[in-house]
Amino acid sequence: MNDSQLRVHVVWDAPVRWFHWINVICVIVISGLALVTMYNEELALQRAARDLLKTLHVYVGYVFIANLVWRIVWAFCGNRFARWKAMLPFGPGYGKAALGYAASLRTDRPQQYLGHNPLGRLAVAAILLTLVVIAVTGLVRAGTDLYLPPFGGIVAEHIAKPGVSAETLRANPSDRSLVQKDLRQELRPARQTFGTVHRWASYFLWLLIVVHITAVVITEQREGGALVSAMFTGKKMLTGTPEDAE
Repeated sequence: MNDSQLRVHVVWDAPVRWFHWINVICVIVISGLALVTMYNEELALQRAARDLLKTLHVYVGYVFIANLVWRIVWAFCGNRFARWKAMLPFGPGYGKAALGYAASLRTDRPQQYLGHNPLGRLAVAAILLTLVVIAVTGLVRAGTDLYLPPFGGIVAEHIAKPGVSAETLRANPSDRSLVQKDLRQELRPARQTFGTVHRWASYFLWLLIVVHITAVVITEQREGGALVSAMFTGKKMLTGTPEDAE
């Protein structure tokens, strides 16, 4: 590639870049806390330490969810590369564009895009959907396991023994003497279902992350674009005319 042919294009606006890196940090921290909690017996953690780690997991999850909600809102009002039309694999001409891009990958000059290329948009859709599933199932688990918002108050009032407040349950989520055993058992199938979906969605997210990083590396090598630095600066450097140039 001849550096004299490089052109700088402003692509990712600040909210998109902030979302990306906040999401990265949250996923790493949440996953680390979850991993330690899963192996609490092997690590010989006391009940109080385990509950603290689970609570921290939920609190970081609130940041994760707030960040996700902000990104969804920004998809309606950000620049053209931040909007749904440029992110998701829908809309007129998408199929043709995807086939054209896939065919170009077999040549020495793959098509270049300022925003997400057609295959990248498939990955974005999968990642966003997985993030939403993780967020929703996580909130349900937080409410049924630790009695935390937004569902924890309702759950606590339903299963607490007479005279036991929701605040007491939140302070002692592992104390089974504070709850009505039969009512807690009624919640068990739902807790297990949401917990299973939450866990496997998290595994799937990490698979998507590996695919994402691999694709970024390969695209950087074949097409250029300074993809990693662009998520810090917002600017891509490409040669020629990108397929999605105005």
